[in-house]
Amino acid sequence: MDWLQNKTCDPSQMNALTLAFIGDGVYELLVRESLVAGGKDARVKDLHARAVSCVRCETQARAARDVLLPIFTDEEAAVYARGRNAHVGHVPKNASIADYHAATALEAVFGYLYLKGETARLHELFDLCKTTFES
Repeated sequence: MDWLQNKTCDPSQMNALTLAFIGDGVYELLVRESLVAGGKDARVKDLHARAVSCVRCETQARAARDVLLPIFTDEEAAVYARGRNAHVGHVPKNASIADYHAATALEAVFGYLYLKGETARLHELFDLCKTTFES
């Protein structure tokens, strides 16, 4: 995955919510790409429903806690901690605070890796995330 724009920045200088903002888009694009590339010619309504179930904060939180946290590098764990501890404006009514913070943290890591250009690591982590929503 290359940058869609030909620009550069230093993600280590960005706050965690900015990283989560870009990471949310990166994660969703990976989910959608995975669903479409899965070989099934599904109706768009079905693809959308499946994508929503994969990007829910509960699903992201489970992936982060159960699969990714033990294998994060020190750098990724530090970004995750910054994202988890960031002050969010509100939590959706159907989400627990813990899950929302864990999902924000996961998105911050994805944003950080994307902005650093570490696409191989992004794909490695996403492939592990997929195990949580394929089961």
